[in-house]
Amino acid sequence: MITSSARTMVFDIDGTLCFDGQSIDDRIIAALEECERAGHRLVFASARPVRDLLPVLGGAFPGAVLIGGNGSLVSVDGQVRARAVFDRDVFARLLTEVERYRAGYLADGPWDYAYTGPADHPIRGRVDQGGLAGRVDLAELPAVVKFLVVSATDMAALAEAGRALGMTVNHHLDEAIVDFAPGATTKWEALTSLGIDEYDAFGNDVNDLDLLRNARHSVRVGGHPGLDGAARVTVAADPAAVAAEIARLAAAMPAS
Repeated sequence: MITSSARTMVFDIDGTLCFDGQSIDDRIIAALEECERAGHRLVFASARPVRDLLPVLGGAFPGAVLIGGNGSLVSVDGQVRARAVFDRDVFARLLTEVERYRAGYLADGPWDYAYTGPADHPIRGRVDQGGLAGRVDLAELPAVVKFLVVSATDMAALAEAGRALGMTVNHHLDEAIVDFAPGATTKWEALTSLGIDEYDAFGNDVNDLDLLRNARHSVRVGGHPGLDGAARVTVAADPAAVAAEIARLAAAMPAS
């Protein structure tokens, strides 16, 4: 549980702050630094596991709270913990469907990962950029906190199979990937579990839906139709536009 009078600002990473899959533009970094100087608390909430958030942040904002795996992992004061893992029996049933649809996947444990997808898939460039983890067999992971399907004979059918098993499923049609999380795990659910229920948020994709619609002030980056009506403000998916909106909020909103 986090207790603080600081105003909290929550940011998705890919497509919101990071547009090349590897780094955050200096203009956005500067705007985030303005937020910290104004007394705002920063939270970065991503589909990436915490392991893959760290290289993108590049050592900046060491005091920020990190939410990874769409809510299945949290890092507070540098301590990473899994707060949601797949039930073994339910996950075994998902693997049966994975075999049925001949799926390639990225499975994340609390730190290490397993990967069976194509060697040239774009997701590979975003996995363990910092060389911080190990690529292992799925059976070697102590638990699975996030499961991303990157290829299958029928993505839509596999997504529905996951929903039928009670998982949180995000089918990203633009990237042709399906993202599975344990149970009702979302970024917003993880945020509230930390005692943060008043915040401002930036996001760009369907996995940011609950995060945006429960925020005091919400900003959609880009025009994803799945977020229609969920955000108060929409800005272009462009570093200059995002940086300007962050800086505007940092200056306009009191920290508490």
